[in-house]
Amino acid sequence: MASFVLGKVKLSPFVIFAILSFNALTFCQGKKNWENKYPFIKRASTFISSPPPSPSSSSSSKSSGRDKAYDYIIVGGGTAGCPLATTLSQNFSVLLLERGGVPFGNINVSYLQNFHISLADTSPKSASQFFISTDGVINSRARVLGGGTSINAGFYTRASSRDVRRAGWDAKLVNESFPWIENQIVHRPNLAPWQKAIRDSLLEIGVSPFNGYTYDHLYGTKVGGTIFDRSGRRHTAAELLASANPDKIDVLVHATVQKIVFDTTGKKPRAVGVIFKDENGNQHRAYIARRRGSEIIVSSGAIGSPQLLLLSGVGPKSELKKLNISVVLDNKFVGKGMADNPLNCVFVPTKTPVVQSLIQTVGITKMGVYIEGSSGFGQSQDSIQCHHGIASAEIGQLSTIPPKQRTQEAMQAYARTKKDLPHEAFKGGFILEKLARPISRGQVTLINTNVDNNPSITFNYFGHPYDLGRCVDGIRMVEKIVTAKHFTNFTGQLDKQTVDKLLNKSVAANVNFIPKHTNDTESLEQFCKDTVTTIWHYHGGCHVGKVVSPHYKVLGVHRLRVVDGSTFSDSPGTNPQATVMMLGRYMGVKILRGRLGRSAGI
Repeated sequence: MASFVLGKVKLSPFVIFAILSFNALTFCQGKKNWENKYPFIKRASTFISSPPPSPSSSSSSKSSGRDKAYDYIIVGGGTAGCPLATTLSQNFSVLLLERGGVPFGNINVSYLQNFHISLADTSPKSASQFFISTDGVINSRARVLGGGTSINAGFYTRASSRDVRRAGWDAKLVNESFPWIENQIVHRPNLAPWQKAIRDSLLEIGVSPFNGYTYDHLYGTKVGGTIFDRSGRRHTAAELLASANPDKIDVLVHATVQKIVFDTTGKKPRAVGVIFKDENGNQHRAYIARRRGSEIIVSSGAIGSPQLLLLSGVGPKSELKKLNISVVLDNKFVGKGMADNPLNCVFVPTKTPVVQSLIQTVGITKMGVYIEGSSGFGQSQDSIQCHHGIASAEIGQLSTIPPKQRTQEAMQAYARTKKDLPHEAFKGGFILEKLARPISRGQVTLINTNVDNNPSITFNYFGHPYDLGRCVDGIRMVEKIVTAKHFTNFTGQLDKQTVDKLLNKSVAANVNFIPKHTNDTESLEQFCKDTVTTIWHYHGGCHVGKVVSPHYKVLGVHRLRVVDGSTFSDSPGTNPQATVMMLGRYMGVKILRGRLGRSAGI
């Protein structure tokens, strides 16, 4: 069967069909079902702009798009934005603006077996937006209602009690907010053989005790929750909108917010509205009501939120002036302090095919390293032979060559590497080692004023020697797991020489654009640097105390908050999606109780 080139990836007709189905399926397949359930979700082009509200105007509770004074405008319908909007709509009018489409009916988003396809699709209307950090690490940003919950590996685990204390959150409300999420979209996984082997091997090498199936963050080995149900269907944060008050919420998809509008006539700038464009490129303006308490809340993620603040004139004065952006507020911390939890993985080939699994089991160590795993491949044999990278099937790392780097030499080197990846290479899985709480920090800076373009993103992986030392400790644990007796059912007996070969094979794989040092397994430090990838847990850029207050209000500005992972100093728990969704619910309840007291009824 012939193959074709789509975007940056050479794909079989089967995969091409799946990717091209994205646009048609998003608003066609199952359209009636999701539109009946979410009648308030509309395309951005249906919105009718109007002048700013007069001083006497009140908020709107209509969904017609003609009365434009909202109590809350939330920018970003993602992991935090959906639960936040749902909660606030119980008592106030809300406009939720999402730059992507809907996840409903999109087979590339909805099913575990297609997990890698939405990441492989680098077209403009993909659910994920491809980018490469300045470190040379390939990455993705969500561009779909539901945010990262629509494209991630699905693992669900709560923040630790330490995370809650450090954030200064109300523990009682936190423990009320997590179940609100869990009761709607979280499931117990059907533990795959690969996950059982990792569980048993972790315990064998001393990562104990076994804490069973739990959402809690506890030292030892555990099985966590998942947003994939037993049939492999994904349940995203977008489904939390089913609990919204349909009379008080408008959700616009394909609504790309270009900037926040400020009134600068007072002592402090005051956010009053937003300018956004629809799917046809036409601009619209939406405003918040003038009454006390109305706000704009930015929930665009760790990259999108600092990017939008900068585009709106809130950030380092010197950087803004370089791009001729009018300075609304000079804050040198916007976009700074970015971090990502570096991931390193080892591919372990097996004697026979293994069942596909994403992350279900985790080892939480006291050395600040988390051990996880994934296995198998969810597509046909034909699609395996297309030129995905060695890890793309399991953890979404694309081994592709961006257009600017498509030299003939690069293409030939890429083809040579892929020669070593026959169908049999996917008879196996990965053991993942992720660093908790990296000290190394980077930044987000604007390249231009086009919100559709990625900013310049630097994470500075292993910039601090302590991070590198912990990575080495983690890889040593992976070596022990690979040789543990519970893995012999998959691999047979492995000696040190064979393990070294596995490490060298992992180095040779095209998982990033960092120069490689193959056949150098004596230096695990070099292995860590050569094979570093992401597991999409980046955070920071709008830190509490520097950009926002403990109540997530933007410092120095009225009526503007940021509620998402950009406010985190560390990625909470082993995987942050549970905590980010919780934060959306938590802050929604806090805001309602702050405005209404007991009458909020929540």
